[in-house]
Formats: sequence, C-alpha cells, structure tokens
Amino acid sequence: MSAPLLKLTNVCKSYGTTDVLTDISLEVRPGEVLCLLGDNGAGKSTLIKVLSGFHEPTSGTLEIGGAPASFKSPRDASAHGIATVHQFGGTFPLMSIGRSFFVGAEPTKGWGPLKRFDRKYAGEVAVREMRALGITRVTDGDRLVGGLSGGERQALAIGRAVYFGANVLILDEPTAALGVKEATHVLRIIMQARQKGIAVILVTHNVTHAMTVGDHFAVLIRGALAADFRKGERTREEITDLMAGGEAMAELEAEIETYQREHAGHVPDPSELERRTHPKQTG
Repeated sequence: MSAPLLKLTNVCKSYGTTDVLTDISLEVRPGEVLCLLGDNGAGKSTLIKVLSGFHEPTSGTLEIGGAPASFKSPRDASAHGIATVHQFGGTFPLMSIGRSFFVGAEPTKGWGPLKRFDRKYAGEVAVREMRALGITRVTDGDRLVGGLSGGERQALAIGRAVYFGANVLILDEPTAALGVKEATHVLRIIMQARQKGIAVILVTHNVTHAMTVGDHFAVLIRGALAADFRKGERTREEITDLMAGGEAMAELEAEIETYQREHAGHVPDPSELERRTHPKQTG
C-alpha cells in the first residue's frame, strides 16, 4: 500500500468551550476514494474547512507527503495540492466557461499595456478538460456557466482542480442536488480522478453513492471518528445504522414491530409511537 498523501493525527477543533472535532486521525492515499460520512452536525463541514485551510486545528497535526504542514489560508492548502469543490461546483453563473475555469489564474496575450485575457485559449482548454471527463455536450468555451447543468458544473470545477495540479480532491456533497443520471456521471468522474492517482475525499449522505466508488470509509458522529474501515468490511445496513445513530434506529424499529404484532400488522400513527416511547409521567 502506498504512503499517504494526507495524514491527520489527533486533530481537534474547538470554538471557545465547544469541541467540534475530537481526536480525528485519518490517512488518505493516492488513487483512493475516502468517503466521509455522517449526519448533519457530525463535524464533516468543520473537518473540510480544516483540510482546505479555512480553519486552523486547535491541536493535532497534518502531514502532506510525509512532511508536517500548516495551513493559514485556502491559498496555503491549494499550494500543497489540496482542492475543494463545493456542492454547486464553486463556479460563477454569469462568467463564461473559459473565464470561470481560469478565474484567479487568467492566461493573457499581448505585451505591456496591451496585455489582455486570452479568451480563445481559456475556452479551448476548459472545453478540452471537460471533454476529458466525459462532458461532450459542451463545445463552446464562451458559453455562460449559468447555462450548464449541475453535473456539468461539477465537471468544470473538478476539471479545473485536476488541471491545476490537485493531488487531493475534496468533494462536498457533489451529487446532493443532482438527478440519478447526472449523479451517475459525477461518480464516473470521481473514478476517473482515482485512476489518475488523485486522492479523493468524498463527503456525502448517500450510502449507495459512497459504496459505489469508495475504497475507504470514515463515519463521524458528534465530531468524533465513530468508524474507520475499508471497502467490504461493513454492509450497507451497518453503515446506514452508524450514520443514523444506531441505537435510536434500533429502538424505533423494535417499537414498530411490537405495535404491528399487537395490531394485526397495522402501521402505527406517529403520535402513537411517541406516546409509547415517551409515556406521560404520573404522580
């Protein structure tokens, strides 16, 4: 197994007296998809912000390629080859595809005061990189990003990250707002990135999507690492149970089964379940 590209050791993050992340230790290797799972409020967003340089950890260490690293800003993370793509691709609807692709690193032509943005080159590169990810419908780099579908925006953002040399690609809920067909295409793009040797961190609520492309899984619960396992070591049901809180779901299922046995298979009304689970105190 190859050495990790990114390693976290006992990373903690606190805001005042509130602990948001507690002793997170993870390794991300090249050509591997790490699926970061957890319910809302589990700490996934905070961990992403630490990895992408928006927040410094309160304690613990980060290593890139075996060397200690410290990020003071997203620019520092980017300089170490870490790129983050948020849910809607981080693109600009009123920009052209070419300009959005090169925002902050615009190619120019001409000299001195006549130097200007090389629109033609930018558009050609953006379209080429999107086509390399399987987006063949887009042929014009001057087209506005706002006219792209959600999956095409994701492809544009991922293509940009790969083009600018990302070694670690963090994808924050990339399929959450997409239909089945587009989500499938984004999952194919993730597998292409993995084949290029890029380490991918996929943040998702969708266990099916995670199990389709994931090699390594980490489940966060209330800011702590509840499980860290490889593909094939847990079933879909076990992963779902972990994400949903485990015991609470098991108790609910038991209550429903008991009610159905007592009432000829009828499904209980939610208010009845609440009454049985939390009976009024007397006395």
